Amino acid sequence: DGTGGDGASDPGPSGPKAQDPGGTDEGVDCSGLADDTGLDSDSITIGNATDISGPVPGLFEESQKATQAFVAYFNASGSTICGRKLELVTYDTRTDGSADQQAAARACDDAFAMVGSMSAFDSGGAAVTEQCGLPDLRSAGVTGPRQRCATCFGAQSTIAGEVNNVVADHVLKNFPDAAQNAASLSINAGAAAENGQLQPKAMTKRGMRFTVVRGIEVSEFNYAPYVQQLKDEGVGYVQITGAIPQFVRLAQAMSQQGYDPDVFMIDPTAYEPGFLEQGGKDVEGVTIYMNFVPFEEASTSPETKLYLDWLQATKPGATPDFFGVFSWSAARLFVETAAKLGGDLSRESLIAAIRKTDNWTANGLHAPQRVGPKSTGECFRLIQVKGGKFVPLGSTKYTCNGITTVS
Repeated sequence: DGTGGDGASDPGPSGPKAQDPGGTDEGVDCSGLADDTGLDSDSITIGNATDISGPVPGLFEESQKATQAFVAYFNASGSTICGRKLELVTYDTRTDGSADQQAAARACDDAFAMVGSMSAFDSGGAAVTEQCGLPDLRSAGVTGPRQRCATCFGAQSTIAGEVNNVVADHVLKNFPDAAQNAASLSINAGAAAENGQLQPKAMTKRGMRFTVVRGIEVSEFNYAPYVQQLKDEGVGYVQITGAIPQFVRLAQAMSQQGYDPDVFMIDPTAYEPGFLEQGGKDVEGVTIYMNFVPFEEASTSPETKLYLDWLQATKPGATPDFFGVFSWSAARLFVETAAKLGGDLSRESLIAAIRKTDNWTANGLHAPQRVGPKSTGECFRLIQVKGGKFVPLGSTKYTCNGITTVS
């Protein structure tokens, strides 16, 4: 929704005026904009606290890269927020709650706002962030404390206990037998452990029946016993919450034991070249639900193309991913909201404005997200692995079937 400069000083990789960078309109009154933490006459400093190192190195690195890419795009466009460019400070939360807390404490003193952050243990810094009044516009909040933090918001508005109905409805409609003999596996760590219990509860409320709900330790490499149980129970629908290494291990164990359920469903973290490369023929036929435009369809989505182009311009060879999409979206939302506030911009006014943001799509980059109301988005679409590629399953439009709430 157009607020922005002419985009002509440096056309960047997408060409001149490819997309509006979202800076301050000429009609916006910038008088009275006072210096504040991370805000002076030349620049606005934003922070990004993301898991870069830790047990899974580079876990959410693409979130930081996406935020860096948007800042580069905005600054190169010739656009500003009331004459101010963006500066980005980055923190490594090390896949650790205490590191997340340390990053939040530093950001309270250094940054005007946090933008595009992504951490598996984001509960660590939730209280500190709220106490110092720091606006925190994340890729997503994954733990209850961060989701409840009054100054924290996710560009992807996932809320624990609010489960989108699209997956359950797809299975109930197309695989009625499998829907009555389903399995949910999850990694016993972070948000995966919580979601691994809540999702099957919600899907049961929707009409499915789960015969297997099990956690798997991160250190577990032998998935054969889990697959044997699925076979013994005659399970027709399998879902797993975790990361690509676990997805691939389960797929390989299924192949080795000749087990082929009607549906093998995984969340959007599997939408990455590494999943296809590591999984090979074993992940053929896997279904993935997602709430953003697949990169293969970038020609139909200018904002998707913009993200991909600027990611490569700033970090050649970087792999775009699910988390990066919503970090780019968070940066877009920050800029557009701050620019509209003009001379009234402050930490408090920014938080108040984001609270009113609903059905946010970042120019069609993703399905509508309920950022301000903090409610899980209702729209998904499905893709499938076929011939070693990600291809649409059914319509390329989103299906929006509401949410089911459980606790």
